[in-house]
Amino acid sequence: MVDIKWDELGFSYIKTPYRFIAHWKNGAWDEGELIEDNILHIHEGSPALHYGQQCFEGLKAYRRKDGQINLFRPDQNSQRMNRSARRLLMPMVPEELFLKGVHETVKANEAYVPPYGSGATLYLRPLLIGVGENIGVHPASEYIFLVFCTPVGAYFKGGLAPTNFIVSEYDRAAPQGTGAAKVGGNYAASLLPGAEAQERNFSDCIYLDPETHTKIEEVGSANFFGITAANEFITPKSPSILPSITKFSLLYLAENRLGMKVLEGDCPIADLNRFTEAGACGTAAVISPIGGIQYGDTFHVFYSETEVGPVTHRLYDELTGIQFGDIAAPPGWIQTVTP
Repeated sequence: MVDIKWDELGFSYIKTPYRFIAHWKNGAWDEGELIEDNILHIHEGSPALHYGQQCFEGLKAYRRKDGQINLFRPDQNSQRMNRSARRLLMPMVPEELFLKGVHETVKANEAYVPPYGSGATLYLRPLLIGVGENIGVHPASEYIFLVFCTPVGAYFKGGLAPTNFIVSEYDRAAPQGTGAAKVGGNYAASLLPGAEAQERNFSDCIYLDPETHTKIEEVGSANFFGITAANEFITPKSPSILPSITKFSLLYLAENRLGMKVLEGDCPIADLNRFTEAGACGTAAVISPIGGIQYGDTFHVFYSETEVGPVTHRLYDELTGIQFGDIAAPPGWIQTVTP
């Protein structure tokens, strides 16, 4: 294992030795291969550069107590990437090729998978980009599928600790746009409001629905959830929300492991009092408890600005216990990376 201070890792890039790359040309994918070069060489006319014809995924590899390595629901990342690709007229990446790229990248960089108990993980970034000679607004003639990885710590500083957010006046995505696809343009649109939130000492923004600006949609680059006194786990439902694999996993665990009533529905910003706890969830964020939300001149505190709510803590323990192999997983949720 490499010499890294695992417990001091943030969410930033560290170069690892290998990445997996495959090319689509003349209507077919090649078999792909591991390479060492972390610089992509693409044509200056590539549609990924000019017209945003690209999408990506994010998932993690987890070191178990016995030293083996888990992947958490990578098949769901494959399916979501293909939904994004379909929205942008890009070729599907066969699930077999997607999983091959993920597994081979982890195996080749095994020394960079943080040790069990460090709180760190190996973050994997699969991406699909349109490349080749092009200048008109139409799909690319060639594509690259790439998987690289980097060891990371907590996405929000402090790990499992409450953090505060502010409601943004900006829209993250259009009502019939690409909000449900994991495409770079959605994130580019979030840079300015995110920076403005951080200038005011908030972790990130709360985005409201773009049609009425009355309902919570997303928390920065994560999904929102709220917990009620009636033991309900509620998340927003909207065609412009990115469907989080972590969120759907929490919906299952809340219902089947914690015995909660679960609901995907409207979360009106004017009705925050219904929630006793709230949080942001996603691959990078895992679960980030929300201490409070600033909306206009009002600052609403949920369970506490300093302590994690009991239900949020139970969900976090259940989810991470499954990911790190300490708790039995539902069927099909875990893939083990074999040497």
